[in-house]
Amino acid sequence: MAIVRGRRASRVAGWARYSALGLGALLFLIPFYLLVRSAFMNESDLGSPTFHWLPPEWNTENLTGLFSNPAIPMARSMVNSALIAVSQTSGVLLISGLAGYGLARIPYRWSNAVFYTITATLLIPAAVTFVPSFVLVSTLGWISTLQGLIVPGLFQALATFLFRQFFLGFPKEIEEAAFMDGLGYWGTFWRVVVPNSYGFVAAIGTITFIGTWNAFLWPLVIGRDQDSWTVQIALSTFLTAQSVEVSQLFMAALVAIAPLLLMFLFLQRWIVEGVERTGIGGD
Repeated sequence: MAIVRGRRASRVAGWARYSALGLGALLFLIPFYLLVRSAFMNESDLGSPTFHWLPPEWNTENLTGLFSNPAIPMARSMVNSALIAVSQTSGVLLISGLAGYGLARIPYRWSNAVFYTITATLLIPAAVTFVPSFVLVSTLGWISTLQGLIVPGLFQALATFLFRQFFLGFPKEIEEAAFMDGLGYWGTFWRVVVPNSYGFVAAIGTITFIGTWNAFLWPLVIGRDQDSWTVQIALSTFLTAQSVEVSQLFMAALVAIAPLLLMFLFLQRWIVEGVERTGIGGD
């Protein structure tokens, strides 16, 4: 009887757990449902006092009108955001990855001092460094240029910290075998460590890409003309316009998040694996 009761209790706990997870997933999906529904509705249907679960008439003109609007260069903004996000993500993975590995594995007298200095910068609010960064970019003549939007974000202290903590927990036996085969630190990093760290790299890369894609304040200040607008700046113009087309605004938001959703769907296995390993500590 005790075994039967235990099995029943386990089933009840399992059903309760999955019910809670299903309810949570439903709550998280409601905004996406409303976004897709509203993106394909007419202005009159959106303003109707009657709630429509689905668009009475699927209006694809919102999508074509979005990219043909001369006042808002949506296509150009999407390309700019993609270039900036890919460049910054690649730069962060390369520079912070090499820095983290060097701090974790290469003996150096001042390695701890360098690491503590990098970590201390995490305590400095972004607002404090915003003006000096702007003055530097302006002095270099990078206003309204892609390099002005990309270069300041190529190194991130948090990514360096996470890479160092991850590499401290990386099995030393694998690296020692590589050293015995004649590989130095450089060869070991690229031929042994990196191929065995795809999950963690995918997690850091995804977080960096999403943060760069969603950045607003820095692109707003640096991107003065329309040719350097990012997708977030293009979205903001819908709200500051004298007449707002709500349905087209929803369509623009849907188009803006589509790359992030696709990236997550393709990389979710590596992302979950990498996030689970971000907490690995070291000596």
